Amino acid sequence: QVRLIESGGGLVQQGSSLRLSCAASEGTFREHSLGWFRQAAGKKREFVATINWSGTTTYYADAVKGRFTISRDNSKNTVWLLMDSLRPEDTAVYYCAAGSWYPDPGREQAYGYWGQGTQVTVSL
Repeated sequence: QVRLIESGGGLVQQGSSLRLSCAASEGTFREHSLGWFRQAAGKKREFVATINWSGTTTYYADAVKGRFTISRDNSKNTVWLLMDSLRPEDTAVYYCAAGSWYPDPGREQAYGYWGQGTQVTVSL
């Protein structure tokens, strides 16, 4: 069992930066790939970014590529999502997830553990 707790969300202006953190309570954290998803009001949850267990491979959604950076530190059981050049369309609840990347690292089915989410709101 892996318990994930997100933090770092908030209200920021367009063009600002935020860094989300996701801390895991369990020692097998380093065995899991980690992902960030987001869900805007009235929309389906969508993939944002993911990183493999060793931190050597990452994938990003096209909408955030070049603006967001995912990273992890297995010694701290923590994964981060650095979000730069934020836009109003980035407004959503952001979720951290842990899993095996099977069958597809960009799909929710690849992750068996989820955090409760943290709200990010970007104003004009």
